[in-house]
Amino acid sequence: MSHHTLPPIGRDTAGVPPVAGVPPVAAVAVPPRTAPPHTTARPPSDDGPSVEGPPVEGPLSVWPGSTTPLGHDDLAVGGVPLTEVADRFGTPSYVLDEDEIRRRCRAYLRAFPDAEVYYAAKAFLCRAMVHWVWEEGLGLDVCSAGELELAVTTGFPPARMVLHGNAKSPADLRAALRLGIGRIALDNTSEIARLAAAVPAGSRQKVLIRVVPGIAAGGHAKIRTGTDDQKFGLSIADGSAQHAIARVLSQPRLELVGLHCHLGSQITTVKPYLSAVRRLIGLLARIREQHGVTLPELDLGGGHGVAYRPGEPALDLASLGARIRAELDRGCAAAGLPVPRLAVEPGRAIAGPAGVVLYRVLSVKRTGAHTFVAVDGGMSDNPRPALYGVRYAPRLVGRDAAAATEPVTVVGRHCEAGDVLAADVPLPADVRPGDLLAVPVAGAYQVSMASGYNLVGRPPVVAVTAGHARLLVRRESLADIQERDIGL
Repeated sequence: MSHHTLPPIGRDTAGVPPVAGVPPVAAVAVPPRTAPPHTTARPPSDDGPSVEGPPVEGPLSVWPGSTTPLGHDDLAVGGVPLTEVADRFGTPSYVLDEDEIRRRCRAYLRAFPDAEVYYAAKAFLCRAMVHWVWEEGLGLDVCSAGELELAVTTGFPPARMVLHGNAKSPADLRAALRLGIGRIALDNTSEIARLAAAVPAGSRQKVLIRVVPGIAAGGHAKIRTGTDDQKFGLSIADGSAQHAIARVLSQPRLELVGLHCHLGSQITTVKPYLSAVRRLIGLLARIREQHGVTLPELDLGGGHGVAYRPGEPALDLASLGARIRAELDRGCAAAGLPVPRLAVEPGRAIAGPAGVVLYRVLSVKRTGAHTFVAVDGGMSDNPRPALYGVRYAPRLVGRDAAAATEPVTVVGRHCEAGDVLAADVPLPADVRPGDLLAVPVAGAYQVSMASGYNLVGRPPVVAVTAGHARLLVRRESLADIQERDIGL
């Protein structure tokens, strides 16, 4: 199979209306979850740092597992020198190690062998990513009609997807029902009646209730979603979750199959997940007692933390899987409940460490005690440092430095004082315009959150594997931007 085409993969399109403006996808049989088509998948590899335990200390510990040093301080990822990627595709450019993504998918299936693993599309999505995730046997967690339809028109079976969102639009719900999505996670009471009214007569839509268990976890206040003081989910503490459950059970066109919770992002310890399991088992027991219903599914969301800089903590995936399973088994036995089918939704932990972003230095400014290294990207292609203080570890690649390192602040090109990509990071004191900087752990929540600020255009995404680089998403051009503007 050519890497340059993405043929339809494993979707039964019978009865699925076409997506407007998109050619229909040929119908093929959907293979079982345990035997996805590995037509281009590579054999498992033990190369590189483990993705199932704490990070290894060292200068390349947070880089993709295929990263190898070359002469003149260059690095190769997926067998392709980063300087070659920059010369061929320009900068800024995002580089994705395909084998690293596949390896991380397989690590999740090993850690959760009896669970449904959904890749969280919000971290990063393109057609190739859809293809890789399906080939590796994962489902897909989507948050909009856009993500849903991109995946379906690539060939991903909608039955293996779950739709999330605290404010799903009518278009989101219509697309989900029209395409036959597997699960919809209900986030508020108002969408219960709306969804029930939209389900065609004679059919039922499987739904989950997103529950807020009252657990604070996550790397920053803006990415903690398990507490009662944020916009997501329905609280156990104030009875909102129990009320929503009763309402869903009264709707003949909705089939409540389980509970969902998502505690937040960048969680690096197992303890919050175990607390969530205990609270959700308690709620499952109350549902059975009050309604005589035993729910068969429990989705614990994602939020699994990764290291952005050498030495930072990361969630131990193997420990997470084993301890959640033990807690679930123990708690259900004590409550007299059958063990529900478990689901998890990793996004960052799959895509993040597989990505590298490349920038060119445009200027170096020394003002008093500070050195500012300005690059040709910034908050338009990575708003995360400005949003919640994420810290990265940029590295000079492509030439031998003649000077020792000194602390510098890497800033972007945008008209904001807060356009800072990395503060107080060590770079050679002789860093100069034209130098190439590479930043690891760039595969998640960068391209997907990119904006059109200053109309600079969003960077391309390039896949590397086995010594070959290929374009997945082209650079957004000035022509693209101008074509959308029809105001005159």
